[in-house]
Amino acid sequence: MTNLITLTDPRSAAAEAYQSLRTNIEFARLEHPLQTLLVTSVDDTTDKGRTLANLAVVMAQAGDRVILVDGDLRHPQQHEIFGVANQVGVTTWLAAGASAPDGALGSPPLQPTAVERLQILTAGPGAAHPASLLSTHQLAKAFTALRPLADYVLCDAPPVLAVTDAALWASQVDGVVLLVNAGATRREHALRARSVLERVHARVVGAVLVNAERDAVLSGYQ
Repeated sequence: MTNLITLTDPRSAAAEAYQSLRTNIEFARLEHPLQTLLVTSVDDTTDKGRTLANLAVVMAQAGDRVILVDGDLRHPQQHEIFGVANQVGVTTWLAAGASAPDGALGSPPLQPTAVERLQILTAGPGAAHPASLLSTHQLAKAFTALRPLADYVLCDAPPVLAVTDAALWASQVDGVVLLVNAGATRREHALRARSVLERVHARVVGAVLVNAERDAVLSGYQ
């Protein structure tokens, strides 16, 4: 498994930041359901894949059953981060459902990880036209199949402003966390990304600033 700060240094300030994010999500779900969550970025300057992987780890460590879905069918990362195979995944699962006579999806090809209670649904083999697999109808069926299997279903997706995939995923989840890269993401791009998500009636539960300067006042308490 590729090094994740929540596993290699769980008492670090960075790992604590992921714990804080998990806590905020827990409180956010008190007012509205928040079982399915998309974590995406404004643009391609942010390492969203590793951010999501660390969040999935701390949720599983807290006792939740977590499914991590790699919905970035163009540049998938999660199978590399967790060291699992990628021969089957989202692309093969959705394609099989689309070609089935009744359109029904079979069981999702979930794989265990080295982290207890954390399973992964990899992106699967590359698709010629990724967005064509991600119809709202197909994604709705996918989440119907995944919800009973986990306390949280966390989804990765391409940056909002890069392609339409993120908006398709966002339209089907309970909430979206938008990652903003400190010092790299432009304010107007962040506002445009939020507008894209609002147009598909996505519930943006918060924005997370990544690569921010470490606060020396808060970093010393261990």
